[in-house]
Amino acid sequence: MNGEDHVDDFQRLYGLVTESADIKDYLDAMTGVGASMMTRLTGERIECAVTLRRRKRRTTIAGSSDDAVLLDRVEQRLGKGPCALALETGSPALLDDVFSDERWPRFSESLAAMGCRSVLGVPMPSGFDAEAVLDFFAPSAGIFTDEVIQHAGVFADMAGRALSSVLRIATAEEAARNLRAALETRTVIDLACGMLMAQNACGQEEAIGILRRVSSMRNQKLHDLAEEIISQVSGGHAITTHFED
Repeated sequence: MNGEDHVDDFQRLYGLVTESADIKDYLDAMTGVGASMMTRLTGERIECAVTLRRRKRRTTIAGSSDDAVLLDRVEQRLGKGPCALALETGSPALLDDVFSDERWPRFSESLAAMGCRSVLGVPMPSGFDAEAVLDFFAPSAGIFTDEVIQHAGVFADMAGRALSSVLRIATAEEAARNLRAALETRTVIDLACGMLMAQNACGQEEAIGILRRVSSMRNQKLHDLAEEIISQVSGGHAITTHFED
């Protein structure tokens, strides 16, 4: 593989940043690029899977094929294998031959049953309190030579940099959604307070006090109570909060 191939792969990865609908979409497409790159390099049909762990979120697993995802899920369930070792050490981990490597017998049995002979796990830097690792699956032993492992490391670094951009975008979009939801909740409560102020000829503090007391008595969320009051006063008409983009 020459430098131009790496540049092409790099450009494809960064193109995925703007083309992908979400993180899972990027990971699925990225593993396809990784599998294609490694297949081109080794002359063997290589499959690729990725495991992404983000704090307080479910683990995301994506792959270039259903088999790749299945094998990666098996390793995650067992908690042992090249992927786990690569995450632990921060360095590539190789299972060169499922029939001679005795470190992970149960995982090796699953690999052999699905026609996979060797696996390479490569950590992928991503930032944003996230851990990610690539798993490359090969049908033959001895495929992942030192040169191939080096190329895989370069690809993982490129993919991680692109993933960092995807995570940054996703984080910003999530923050925007949370802010919008908070503003919508605040607007509904303020509107209900205004209705109570008009009905009871009271001030805002007294109105919010009424809301909180009733909310506590009913064991009902303040927002839900506010929506109920608005619905009763408006004759059941839905209230929509409008924002200018």
